[in-house]
Amino acid sequence: MIKCEFAGLSVRRAIINPFSCPTYRQLSWVEVQKRLLKTKNAPGSKFKEDPTGDHGGTKRPRESTLEDRESQREAPKTKAAKQTENISVSVNHGEATKTSESVGHWSQGLKISMQDPKMQVYKDDKVVVIKDKYPKARYHWLVLPWQSIPSLKALREEHCDLVKHMQQVADQMVHQCPDASLLRFRTGYHAIPSMSHVHLHVISQDFDSPCLKNKKHWNSFTTDYFIESHDVIQMLETNGRVTVKEGTSELLKLPLRCHVCRKELPTIPALKEHLKSHLPR
Repeated sequence: MIKCEFAGLSVRRAIINPFSCPTYRQLSWVEVQKRLLKTKNAPGSKFKEDPTGDHGGTKRPRESTLEDRESQREAPKTKAAKQTENISVSVNHGEATKTSESVGHWSQGLKISMQDPKMQVYKDDKVVVIKDKYPKARYHWLVLPWQSIPSLKALREEHCDLVKHMQQVADQMVHQCPDASLLRFRTGYHAIPSMSHVHLHVISQDFDSPCLKNKKHWNSFTTDYFIESHDVIQMLETNGRVTVKEGTSELLKLPLRCHVCRKELPTIPALKEHLKSHLPR
């Protein structure tokens, strides 16, 4: 056994070409440089460091092994597989995001509720009536068309018959209400609804509900922000579309006023207490 001047190990024969030594090839580049430096500077070594920095000659490339050739052949396949996987993941993520936005977002909640049998109180081939999930009065229903119409602004003249049918169903709901003789009802649309899918509100005017919590809730039903159903029908028949006045959103910021006597109240609790005086005895 003799000592390899490159790898620093005991071997059966001396390694003249460092690139033919398997142990040398497995060592890290830094470790090899350290060991070569020690070998070149060792007394009696035939490999001496050239002070000019010129190592002389051309470095002999390492001969490729069978394993290297197999790796080269597999590399393009592996790269292509990774690219395909990345594309697939990207597409799936995009589809998931799109699905989440179209179904999971809170503004799309009506599309889910109108399909829920527990929420439905009436349906026919054109419309469905559901209970408002957060009613702002003792009786609060929503009449929705099965046809996909995103908002009030999307209504056109060809929707006139459908909107008239929605009003007829709303009148039917009021007529069947056990307190119809005691309470007053209004039917209409929010000028700028927060929920997607056009829907007609059928709401009693007692506003006796814990879900009525702020000025926006109140003003959305007691100002011109609430467009009467008959006015919507008239606009469609006359102009072929529904016009929302500019600055309508500012109506939600108006002071709190009783919808019966127009008295101004400072807070929602004060307003609710005042409304009790207008409830049927």
